[in-house]
Amino acid sequence: MTEKPLSGKQVRALRALAHHLKPVVQVGKSGVSATLIEQVEEVLDARELIKVSVLETSPLTRDEVGEILVEETGASWVQSIGRTVVLYRRSQENPQIELPPR
Repeated sequence: MTEKPLSGKQVRALRALAHHLKPVVQVGKSGVSATLIEQVEEVLDARELIKVSVLETSPLTRDEVGEILVEETGASWVQSIGRTVVLYRRSQENPQIELPPR
């Protein structure tokens, strides 16, 4: 399920929305497991826009975690700051975020 890449305008709008969010998923010493991917899937379905925190104990870098989650969930990588990755995936059943037109 690959979506069209986000336009610059859409990415900026999502960054603004993500600014006040707290990380809802943490990647720790066990890295990206099947359980963690399931958790990210559920949170993306519920919220569409999430922050994932990569702890210092994680064997993977922030970018590696982001790439794996984008690949496994079909989400779009909005941005990464420090040890945090921001992901977006439009909900099929209950879309909440209205993106600006391309």
